[in-house]
Amino acid sequence: MAVSYYLCPQSLRVSFGSHLCISNSGYSWDKHKKRIRHLVYASTRQPEKDLCLESKVQTLLDNVKWDDKGLAVAIAQNVDTGAILMQGFANRDAVVKAISSRKATFYSRSRSMLWTKGETSNNFINIHDIFFDCDRDSIIYLGKPDGPTCHTGSETCYYTSVFDLKERQQVEGNELALTTLYSLESTILQRKSEEAEQNGKPSWTKRLLLDNHLLCSKIREEADELCRTLEENEDKSRTTSEMADVLYHAMVLLALRDVKMEDVMQVLRQRFSKSGIEEKKSRVLQG
Repeated sequence: MAVSYYLCPQSLRVSFGSHLCISNSGYSWDKHKKRIRHLVYASTRQPEKDLCLESKVQTLLDNVKWDDKGLAVAIAQNVDTGAILMQGFANRDAVVKAISSRKATFYSRSRSMLWTKGETSNNFINIHDIFFDCDRDSIIYLGKPDGPTCHTGSETCYYTSVFDLKERQQVEGNELALTTLYSLESTILQRKSEEAEQNGKPSWTKRLLLDNHLLCSKIREEADELCRTLEENEDKSRTTSEMADVLYHAMVLLALRDVKMEDVMQVLRQRFSKSGIEEKKSRVLQG
């Protein structure tokens, strides 16, 4: 591992894909008595390549449209579900700290200081990447939360639906801002928690939840129909429909097994950089 030292007049944002990790920082003075930020980092790649990357990142931060207080909107997003977790503000130092600690870090306007989400609750947001928008005036911390993000205990800070308020006047409980996939998961879990009706016909989801044989037979049936759309060169809309059926029935099984879609997405994400063949071999060895 090569350990390198560089003198940089500005803070840096570093892409995590480079395996570059800021391990220490401080200040030194040049011969003209100007204070210069001193970054020490370790890298497993060629220093020349990392230095080039640093230059690009520094230029990117220089081009951020910080407001008159040196701030930009910073949004935290769940890397696996896509859920918007919270919104705050960040200055240049907050972004640098987020890079070095890989924890979502913001600037508190009321306290005039940096703060890291989770520093009191331990519900950190572990950063996987950082994005700037096309206008360079807002930031996304793409990460994995350790627990509820909102101080109320809610999974995200966004749970009040304007349209629900408009239609029902009063909303009981929290309605999280969920994407289609996770709205479906929420509905399936709601059916699971409901008591079976003594008189009356149960919903299809409830029937599947109560009958393992029926559920497994439907998953096999729908998977076969999906494969036939390829084998028989059926229309794309047919493939889409059959895939929706497979996904829905598989998600009912996941609910029965108390497995979250978020956990499935995490496994898929972790496999991105792995060979499928090698991954299968490792599972065989572990088994």
